[in-house]
Amino acid sequence: MTDGHEPLAAGDIVQLLLTQHTRIRELFAQVREASGPAKERLFGELRQLLVSHEAAEEMIVRPVTRAAATGGKVAAERNSEESDATRLLAGLEQMGTSSPQFDTELARLEASVAAHAQREESDEFPLLLATRSQQQRAAMGVAFRVAQLVAPTHPHVSAAGSTLAQYVLGPVASVLDHARDAAARLMPG
Repeated sequence: MTDGHEPLAAGDIVQLLLTQHTRIRELFAQVREASGPAKERLFGELRQLLVSHEAAEEMIVRPVTRAAATGGKVAAERNSEESDATRLLAGLEQMGTSSPQFDTELARLEASVAAHAQREESDEFPLLLATRSQQQRAAMGVAFRVAQLVAPTHPHVSAAGSTLAQYVLGPVASVLDHARDAAARLMPG
């Protein structure tokens, strides 16, 4: 995917998002096929990537999309979709991978995330390519990676879909999530 003027560079925000979309699809397939502790571990990896990916999009990508001439509606729709996915993800996390309903709910989440990613790729990415230079998109890629480092690792429905909430609640949630993750590693089971 290019804007017809510049090829996508490795650090370009659009290339980074496309790469993460591919990884998310791979993880969904791996979680579907796994069982037991492997399924739990893979779901944890998927959960963390989805949460940090969406939080960073809301903080870095959505403001740029919103600023584009036709981007306000696109940004609002993508944030709404992310809120819905966050609710599904939180439900999955609460029920656990051993629940009989887990695979059915995982399929619902996967369909939602796939449709969302397709709309980002067809509606939002062209706006980024048309309104930002390669250098600006590279800077966005760096900012996106930093945002992912400080993003929460578990779904927080109260912050989903809001750029402001990601900036205000995200850092606090992130610290608590990282402490929770560390405790879980120290005290398995």
